[in-house]
Amino acid sequence: QVRLVESGGGSVQAGDSLTLSCAADGLTICVATWAWYRQAPGKERELVAKITSGGSANYADFVKGRFAISVAREIVTLQMNSLRPENTAVYYCNAHPMGSGFCDENDFWGQGSQVTVSS
Repeated sequence: QVRLVESGGGSVQAGDSLTLSCAADGLTICVATWAWYRQAPGKERELVAKITSGGSANYADFVKGRFAISVAREIVTLQMNSLRPENTAVYYCNAHPMGSGFCDENDFWGQGSQVTVSS
């Protein structure tokens, strides 16, 4: 099992930057993809950014060029720059395992971090 503990959420002004961190422990060798999702009230949880164990990153169009995902030493971060009010949401760290061998089939999730951007 992989445990994900998030930190770094908070309230900022539009145009500011904020960095979310997600510390992982457990059987992290099983993780194929790390990701950040967001969920706003009344909306589905949606992908913000993901990065494979090989270092290939992908971003949702609405954050491309402003956000950056990285992972090192079992800590995955989401650097959020030029924040906008529409970025307000609860952000969740995600670990997707390989789902083979002794690795779990199910995703692991952080506890969620509120990010509020004021105009």
